[in-house]
Amino acid sequence: QVSVLYFARSAELAGLRSETLSVPRQITSLQLWEEIVKAHPRLTVIRDQVVFAVRQEYVLLGDQLLVLQPGDEVAIIPPISGG
Repeated sequence: QVSVLYFARSAELAGLRSETLSVPRQITSLQLWEEIVKAHPRLTVIRDQVVFAVRQEYVLLGDQLLVLQPGDEVAIIPPISGG
């Protein structure tokens, strides 16, 4: 189980700020994203702009293998507009 934290637009789309999800211990970052989208299909619209942070380190969506420990924190960070 990992803690998933949602920020800004991802929190709006998911309808919550955090939750605990059960996922495989070894999973690619893209597979992890797909598991999260299964729980919250509305997140699909930010897929191309989203950034992951796993244990407070940025991770690109792709085939990078993650080895997750119980209680690890996964943050979903959508694009942040500035001016």
